[in-house]
Amino acid sequence: MELTLLGTGAPLGLPRPDCPCAVCALSRGERARAATSLLVDGALLLDLTPGAALAAARSGHSLVGVRQVLLTHPHDGPAVEVPAGLPDAGRVPDGRELTLISGHRVRAVSMDSPGTGYEVTSAEGERLLYLPPGGAPAGIADDHRGPYDMIVADVTGRPDGLARLRATGAVGPATEVIAVHLDHDAPAGAELDRRLAAAGARAVPDGTTLYIGDYREVPEVPRRTLVTGGARSGKSVEAERRLETFPEVLYVATSGTREGDPEWAERVGLHRERRPGSWRTAETCELVPLLAEDGPALLIDCLSLWLTDAMDRVGAWDDERWRDGGQAALRERTAELVAAVRATRRTVVTVTNEVGSGVVPATAAGRRFRDELGRLNAAFADECEEVVLVVAGQALVLRG
Repeated sequence: MELTLLGTGAPLGLPRPDCPCAVCALSRGERARAATSLLVDGALLLDLTPGAALAAARSGHSLVGVRQVLLTHPHDGPAVEVPAGLPDAGRVPDGRELTLISGHRVRAVSMDSPGTGYEVTSAEGERLLYLPPGGAPAGIADDHRGPYDMIVADVTGRPDGLARLRATGAVGPATEVIAVHLDHDAPAGAELDRRLAAAGARAVPDGTTLYIGDYREVPEVPRRTLVTGGARSGKSVEAERRLETFPEVLYVATSGTREGDPEWAERVGLHRERRPGSWRTAETCELVPLLAEDGPALLIDCLSLWLTDAMDRVGAWDDERWRDGGQAALRERTAELVAAVRATRRTVVTVTNEVGSGVVPATAAGRRFRDELGRLNAAFADECEEVVLVVAGQALVLRG
């Protein structure tokens, strides 16, 4: 099945008309994107957008052979001039299936928001799922016959939709996921590529032709990632974003509870509200057994609080106890954690604090904590495929 993406942007395109934002300012030239529209084997057009005929010509194609035009969502953008000879555009009722003269079968998939998704099956059996902007399937039929060969969807706007598809088996290890309907809420350039790769997806320029069913290496999601940064740098948001397309995640909070501290309770509440409802939470500092078990992806937040607990247990805050076995006990405990990270088979994203770039602590205990956290971060990072530093909400990839 040959798929040409005539456009890959949001309904208003990218840059948006008269928008002064930074992403729109950067979305010029090769980064500009027209409203998303797909041409399948020259016979089926999914979403008719302004300039579709010209976009097809620029990509070396023609709309002359199109036998069916289907819309996925209400078009509130600029008026669309229908090219001469093109069939009238329409939408298929949910669950209904069309068989085209070209041999393609098209089934309408119900969405959890206004719009219609389409499952397209070629005469040879390749299968494509295309979803509208802001849409995710309301449910996948029991007979969806395993993973699709390709999914073209709003990955940045609805990462939970991709997670839902993975949970039902509609997305497998070999499924190619293409992000479309890209708007100015998503980053531009290399940051977009990095963020999509973390979700096992990618974006392509307008006019790109893909061949569904041909083997292509799917972006590899890093199995172990360490996210570091200063206070309020956005490191926890970055860590959560890396797992938002996973069907199951266990959030491991090393902070525990603090009775009588309303400010801390507010912090914890904000974190919980931000996480997907399908995620589970465990409040524990016993990380080694979790890393040794099989199970869903882990998000550990954070190493600095784990170290605080570990230092409490060995009495590391007291100078005498530190010299009299505390240091050796702490190093043994951190070595066990690092070894567990090396051996784990789970997907793990871990948050930590970068504390070595600020004011030198005034007390010996404070300097001890700073030094031990620096050592732990370095040892932990050595066992991770990807290490990310977050500064002012911007992720800088240090490894991977």
